[in-house]
Amino acid sequence: MQRRTLIKNLVTGAAAMAVAPVAVARGDEQHAVALKGNINHSVCKWTFGHLSLEQLCLLVKKTGFSAIDLLTPSEWPVAKQHGITCSMCYTGGKISLTEGWNNKNNHSWLIKDFTEAIPLVSAAGYKNLICFSGNRNGMDDETGMKNCVEGLKQIMGLAEKQGVIIQMELFNSKVDHKDYMADKSAWGVELCKRLGSPNFKLLYDIYHMQINEGDVIRTIKDNHTWFGHYHTAGVPGRNEIDESQELYYPAIMRAILATGYRGYVAQEFISTGKEAKDKAAALKKAIRICDV
Repeated sequence: MQRRTLIKNLVTGAAAMAVAPVAVARGDEQHAVALKGNINHSVCKWTFGHLSLEQLCLLVKKTGFSAIDLLTPSEWPVAKQHGITCSMCYTGGKISLTEGWNNKNNHSWLIKDFTEAIPLVSAAGYKNLICFSGNRNGMDDETGMKNCVEGLKQIMGLAEKQGVIIQMELFNSKVDHKDYMADKSAWGVELCKRLGSPNFKLLYDIYHMQINEGDVIRTIKDNHTWFGHYHTAGVPGRNEIDESQELYYPAIMRAILATGYRGYVAQEFISTGKEAKDKAAALKKAIRICDV
């Protein structure tokens, strides 16, 4: 399943209500795995759609970390009840990966949604709020860049005042997100430079950028100033980040640490496991692989 197919359910909460019970006992929280503490680990909620949010919180605690990516404001209270932080927030309004800041027709509702969300993120004690460029739809990259700057500048003052970092995610346009504009790190870095705000960063998705441009470690070393968050997944297939795929994540994690980065690295792979226990084991293994 792709993230875009779950957006509606993320907003309505229907997916969480529909799942069948999974054997994750509350007492399991007490048996958390000891981690080294160098990497701040997280996991993207949508990739564990077979679990309710409460069940995912319990699994996260059992696995030894305490953060979940891509939660809406309506989901924050459940996470807080379990001592889980939201390491990357959605707004509480419309969520679209294809309709973004590169199109002026979207600016009115985007500005409204982000103006409402930024104070909520700050009040909740969170820091990161995700955004998207949107698809090209025949638009050239320079025009899209100018439109992004024009629109985003109208919320960056509030973000700076509230201490919230707006982060645009980089996607691949080759396999998963055809026609998406922010599909190259260089385009995203140029957007950061034109905005000129310390509160605008890029969510560097390692999986997506390996597909679209490769040279992951060099890119991280050269552009880490502009990267405010990281996502993982195996290439090809977006599955487990183990020896079955082409990226060697321990080296990538060491490169991230060498830049001085102390933010979150969120797992966004789709487990090939058939049972809940297999998916849980895959998450535990991924965390250990990245825990350098």
